[in-house]
Amino acid sequence: MAGLKALLIDDEEELVSTLVERLGYRGITAAFALDGYEALHKLREDKFDVVVLDLKMPGMDGVEILRRINSTYPDLPVLLITGHGSLANEMEDMPEGAHDYLMKPVDLETLIAKMQEAVAAK
Repeated sequence: MAGLKALLIDDEEELVSTLVERLGYRGITAAFALDGYEALHKLREDKFDVVVLDLKMPGMDGVEILRRINSTYPDLPVLLITGHGSLANEMEDMPEGAHDYLMKPVDLETLIAKMQEAVAAK
């Protein structure tokens, strides 16, 4: 999985900075954005193989960010994450363009496996 480049989008800085560090130990280059505007800027500035996106964020929520990513980068796989218990209900109608989803707290090995699946499927 070395050489994979991921963008993690979540307003919980401690969570995403820790995930970026832990992914780096496994040879995965990762960056993070704390809101949708920062994420869209990073996507314009750099190329990523996969995006990991929190659904519930202040300002531009994950569904809107997903819509914008799909519109501009239709081949970029997006995994959704959330810490909200209502995800099971939301995922019955998973937002169009999302590859898969995970619940917080995110298990690192599961995240890496889902990232691999998403990239392989594109």
